[in-house]
Amino acid sequence: MVRREAGLYALEQALQRRGFEHVAGADEAGRGACAGPLVAAAAILPAGKRGEVPGLADSKLLTAAARERVYAEVVDRALAWSVMIIPPTEVDARGLHVCNLAAMRRSLALLTVRPDYVLTDGFPVDGLGVPGLAVWKGDRVAACVAAASVLAKVTRDRLMVELHDKFPEYGFAVHKGYITDEHSSALLRHGPCAEHRFSYVNVAAASGRGNVPPRARRPANTTAEPIPSLFDASVTEPLLLPMAAEGTVGVASGEQPQPSPSVGEDEAMEGETR
Repeated sequence: MVRREAGLYALEQALQRRGFEHVAGADEAGRGACAGPLVAAAAILPAGKRGEVPGLADSKLLTAAARERVYAEVVDRALAWSVMIIPPTEVDARGLHVCNLAAMRRSLALLTVRPDYVLTDGFPVDGLGVPGLAVWKGDRVAACVAAASVLAKVTRDRLMVELHDKFPEYGFAVHKGYITDEHSSALLRHGPCAEHRFSYVNVAAASGRGNVPPRARRPANTTAEPIPSLFDASVTEPLLLPMAAEGTVGVASGEQPQPSPSVGEDEAMEGETR
């Protein structure tokens, strides 16, 4: 038994004492947003003082400036880390929960150090080939999960700031695609853009075509470069983005064609605050 009050590193230390040297954590950011990508990350921290990241905590409990500082520390200290980016088109086509599990599974698979044990935040992830445990509020219980949460959150926030430059009318740099009064007003005023998730009830309603499948509602994004698929078996090398640094950042765009989800399939989701 590992008690919560034992601290953020106690669970990993207990596993390491039992022979699981490399404990990986996985978490995501963006489940509660109605615009922008879903981002999952995985991290393995070294044992001992090197793995004790200054200021590390659940990303949602940190300020933006603190997250950036912790992000730099995690990237510098981690034995391995990776980030997986799922675009909104994929969330619409395959469903939020399916994408969430697939993104965490792939982020763990992209780690350059094979984990001996995996801790995931909230949801069990199968098909990993190693033992694992889903930990409720794992980003507040296990250091490796907290590190993954910071990697995912900072990566996603940076992407949303970039999207703000393309779509300034929605205020993505402020609310990061989450459902706020400001975002809801912009949706009603301008309608959704190509970066919104059309399978969400509020976006479907703002599109004015709520009974049409998400793929048919989505506006064409003629300026976007086609994205290779990391879910495609033919892709054997990780795709790198400029922010990858020493880690690995992948972009997923389609595994197999799936029926479009019904409108609002994923509107009931765990709340996530900025």
